Amino acid sequence: MKKEDQARSMFGISLTDSDRPIWQQFLICSSRFFFGYLVNGICDVKLSVVLMGSHGLTKGSLAYLNYPAQNMFKLTKVPPVMIMSEFIPGLRRKYPIHEYISAVLLVVGLILFTLADANTSPNFSGIGVLMILGALVMDSFLGNLQETIFTMNPDTTQMEMLFCSTLIGLPFLLPPMILTGELFKAWNSCAEHPYVYGVLVFEAMAIFIGQDSVLSLIAIFGAATTAMITTARKAIVPDTKPPNQVVVSSTRGKNHPKKVKTPENGANEDEEKRPLV
Repeated sequence: MKKEDQARSMFGISLTDSDRPIWQQFLICSSRFFFGYLVNGICDVKLSVVLMGSHGLTKGSLAYLNYPAQNMFKLTKVPPVMIMSEFIPGLRRKYPIHEYISAVLLVVGLILFTLADANTSPNFSGIGVLMILGALVMDSFLGNLQETIFTMNPDTTQMEMLFCSTLIGLPFLLPPMILTGELFKAWNSCAEHPYVYGVLVFEAMAIFIGQDSVLSLIAIFGAATTAMITTARKAIVPDTKPPNQVVVSSTRGKNHPKKVKTPENGANEDEEKRPLV
C-alpha cells in the first residue's frame, strides 16, 4: 500500500476520510496534541497557574491598597521563597538559621528605607491584604518551580520556559477577563486611544527582557538569591508616583488658605503626609 493511501485514525476518528475537510483534520490533530502536551507537561501547567495568579493578584490588589502598602508586602517575599524551597519535590533545599535571620533583617531594613522615602503612608484594606498575601504565596511557589524545572531538565532554556508558561497560562487568564468585562473595557479603550498599542508593544519588549534576565538568574543562582535581587530593586528604584491630589481654592477671599484633598482620604491628607520613620 502506498504511503498516501494509508488510512490514518486517532482514537477511532478517521483522519483520512474523504468527507472530512482538511481543516477539521488539522484541528483534531492540533487540539489533541495540545491536550496531550498539557497532561504530559503538568509541571508547566502548575507553573502557568502560579504565574498568572501571582500577576493577577498583585495587579488587582492595587484597587484596594495604595502603592506603599503593596510595596511593603512585596518586600517580604524572600523568607517565603526560602521556606517553600524545603517542600518542593526535586529541590528540597534547606537553609541554615543564620540565613533566615539575614533575610528577615534585609526585609525589615528595606521596609524602613522605602517607607521613609514614600510620598504617602500605607493605606490598608482587608480584601487588598488578602489578595497581596495570596500573591506572596504564589511568588513563593513560582521561583522554586522554575528552579526545579531548570534543575531536573538542564537542557531547558529561558526562552522555552517563558514561552510555555505564558502560552499555557493564556487559557487561565481569558475567562476571568471575559467574566469581569475587563477584556472588553481594555479593547474599547485601545480602540479610542490607538497610541496605547505602541505603549503595550514597548512594555511587552521591556517585560520580556526583564523576565528573561530573571529566569537566567534563577537558572544560575537559584530562586532565593533571585528573590533578594528583585526585592532590593524595589528599594533602589524609588516610588515616583505622585499622590492623587485635588487643590480646591476658595472664593471667599484672596487670603483664604487653599485646602488639599485626595479622592481616597479627603481630610486625612495631613495625617498621611507625616513620615512613619
